Amino acid sequence: MNFALILLASYIVGAIPFALLLARLKGIDIRKVGSGNVGATNVFRMVSKPLGIATFFCDALKGFVPAFVFPMLGKCDAGFFQCSELGVLCGVAAIAGHNWPVFLKFKGGKGIATSAGVLMGIAPAAVGIGLLSWILLFATSRYVSVASIGAAVIVPAAGWFLYFTDGAFKPVALILLGALAVWRHRSNIKRLMEGTEHRFEFRGQKSEKGR
Repeated sequence: MNFALILLASYIVGAIPFALLLARLKGIDIRKVGSGNVGATNVFRMVSKPLGIATFFCDALKGFVPAFVFPMLGKCDAGFFQCSELGVLCGVAAIAGHNWPVFLKFKGGKGIATSAGVLMGIAPAAVGIGLLSWILLFATSRYVSVASIGAAVIVPAAGWFLYFTDGAFKPVALILLGALAVWRHRSNIKRLMEGTEHRFEFRGQKSEKGR
């Protein structure tokens, strides 16, 4: 029962739609503008940069807290799971909450910020590598989706080398999380292939939809 309650709490925390709540501060329904995605990138583009950044950190926090803090509240050193393993499961539940939130009829975001928070809680070294790769890919391509998909592939690869000596549970979980993140970006992949994906506009640059 304790295990089930912790997972349920993780899902509920992950399901909090910060993008929707923060966008409403400006009187905007984030589901009806831009890409319609309930996530930080859409808030950044369509509402304001400060609220977009705030959304990213809030979404990351709702992944970090279940993955890092919740296992400490349960008796995770007894029974089937160790703390590190329970942290992974709580993180997965939080990501599921973000992607399929009960509060929004199970239509949520892509889970990148929440996944980053989860990874910060369970695999900080892999996150550091993933963050550097995200920055490099974004700086060279100016596509948020390319940077996110690239990081979703690089983080599990780094985790395999960093954590495999502690057992296969965490590396396999990172692979599954990365695969889920890529799958959630399938519409972006389609637009990239068609040359219609939105390219980020820096100050002084004209908006582009591809080259």
